[in-house]
Amino acid sequence: MFKKISLISLISLLLLSCGSAFKPKKVDTRETPIKAEDRAKKNIKEGRGSGLGGLLGVGKGSTNYEFSTSNPMWRASLEILDFLPLTTVDYSGGMIITDWYSDNNSNESIKITVRFLSNEIRTENLKIIVHKKTCLNNNCKVLLVNNTKIGEELLTTIIRKAAILEKDSKKKK
Repeated sequence: MFKKISLISLISLLLLSCGSAFKPKKVDTRETPIKAEDRAKKNIKEGRGSGLGGLLGVGKGSTNYEFSTSNPMWRASLEILDFLPLTTVDYSGGMIITDWYSDNNSNESIKITVRFLSNEIRTENLKIIVHKKTCLNNNCKVLLVNNTKIGEELLTTIIRKAAILEKDSKKKK
């Protein structure tokens, strides 16, 4: 008896889902706005869409999506460091880390970390950390080197290149 009731219920449910109550209403494309913003407003008025901005405490227009290709500091850093092997490149975390690099099989090698503190092109928004590794007879020492000439030169070169890239992008617009 239970099997028969279950089978009849399942068939009824399947037939109901095909009924006219669930068919979408026909839309006249002449009444649909062309602009995406107008369509979104119309959908919200009709109850077909909603925003989470009020629930999350985020005001209108506060979202700012920026991609790595539109960030001049990011692009400049990658162009300047293109000769180094990169270990980590994380745009969302704002960090570029190179692998150890040595010139002509020397006993010394360097590793550079670039941290982005903001997208503005200013020297205080970019932090460059240089690590130096010295190896003698399979005995290696790694030191954090502060205020190195390499770090200062990288900082000024990246800022200069980013300013040029931003200037060029504004000319194109």
